[in-house]
Amino acid sequence: MSALGRHVLAEFYGCPAEILNDIERIERTMVDAALEAGAEVREVAFHKFSPQGVSGVVVISESHLAIHTWPELGYAAVDVFTCGEKVDPWISCNYLKEYFAAQRIDAKEIKRGMFQDEASVKAANF
Repeated sequence: MSALGRHVLAEFYGCPAEILNDIERIERTMVDAALEAGAEVREVAFHKFSPQGVSGVVVISESHLAIHTWPELGYAAVDVFTCGEKVDPWISCNYLKEYFAAQRIDAKEIKRGMFQDEASVKAANF
C-alpha cells in the first residue's frame, strides 16, 4: 500500500524572535526550503501580524509548505506536505531548522491518501 503524499508536522522551539518576526527572511527561507527539496514553487503568500508574528504558505506543484510563528515564544509551527516520490519533506524541515536557528524540533510524518484497493476508494467517496 502506497501513499499519495507525505505530510510532516513540525514544531520549532528556541528560535530567535528577530528571525520569526522577519517576514522577508521567513518567505525567502520557506521558498528556499521548497527548492532545496526539489519542489516546483507555484505561488507564495505571507502576512505579518501586529505587533508580531508571521503566517504564510508556499504552494508547490507537489502540495505546500506552511508556517505560523510566535516570535515572543521562539516558536514556529510548520507543515510540509508533498505528493509523489520526487520531493522529500524532511529535506525542507532540516533546512528550516538550520535557517531558523531552532534549538529543538519535534516532528512527525503522516502518510496521506492511503488507499488499499479500489473498493476502499469507492467506500471513501460515499
